[in-house]
Amino acid sequence: MTRPVRFAILGFGLHAVRRLLPAFAKSEQVVLTGMWRRDQAAAAKNCADLGIANCFPTTEALCSSDEVDVVFITSPDAMHLEDTLLALKHGKAVLCEKPLSMHASEAETMLAAADAAGLLLGVAQNFRYNHSLDTMREQILAGRIGEPQSAFAQFNYPADRAPRKWIADPALACGGPIADVGVHCIDSLRYVLGQDVLSLSTLAEAIAGSPVEAHATLQIAMSGGVFATVAVSARSPYRTLIEVTGSEGVIRAESALSVDRPVDVVLRRSGEPDQTHTVDNGDGYTRMLDNFAEAYRGTGTFLATAPDGLHNMRALDAAYKSWKTGNREAI
Repeated sequence: MTRPVRFAILGFGLHAVRRLLPAFAKSEQVVLTGMWRRDQAAAAKNCADLGIANCFPTTEALCSSDEVDVVFITSPDAMHLEDTLLALKHGKAVLCEKPLSMHASEAETMLAAADAAGLLLGVAQNFRYNHSLDTMREQILAGRIGEPQSAFAQFNYPADRAPRKWIADPALACGGPIADVGVHCIDSLRYVLGQDVLSLSTLAEAIAGSPVEAHATLQIAMSGGVFATVAVSARSPYRTLIEVTGSEGVIRAESALSVDRPVDVVLRRSGEPDQTHTVDNGDGYTRMLDNFAEAYRGTGTFLATAPDGLHNMRALDAAYKSWKTGNREAI
């Protein structure tokens, strides 16, 4: 059997413990061999408690290690550029968390460095590996709702109660919920529709005392003629929803971007329920890791490519520019 592809997590934290470690444990294609986090005392405890072999003292040590094939970057957004360039310099493939960078110009630098080094760079848009989105994509491509006309994606969560305090710091985070979860909505719509963003306009509001937006709505024109709406909030109970309306029907998935419970993908035609597909997204993170391993070995293509990440960053740049100018912005 081919040895598993060896990953190390740069920027280890709660997300790694809650989502990534269980995903590694379920895979036969990948293995977690090391990690680095800024708090070295916490890192040592994590490695001892979780059985991680290599607790690297620096990012340089992690990226240069012969025990690492792929660097999985989960550090704050502002560190993605530097961390990616360091990993690429040491000949490592990179899987980088979303959003790919702070601005599209940084993403362009990252893509150019990966291309120059001939190394794989992907984005951890994990919801492309949710069976709920696969089902919606298949039904839309099969013509089950006719010609897609409009789409809606929503992602709400209570960020003020989240342990990731850096997500409200504009020195570390690309933005508030537009960048943090709106990028998932944009990418999910692009994936299920097979279309890209052409232009968008933004309405957003920041709560007094917060340097980033608290909630927002984006109106998006897409390349296939679909008009989409993305609604996000960082001050609401957790909820995700994806819905696409076509000339012959509607397909909708409440909790489409959840990995914690079964999801019903409901197809309605002529105003009545036609089909319901119940799926479980619990293996989504493992599927993402396995697909990256396949791409690393040259036996597959990673679904969330670096150009996808760059396109999403251009959409985020346009979204924030529109909020400031009040104009519709093209990407």
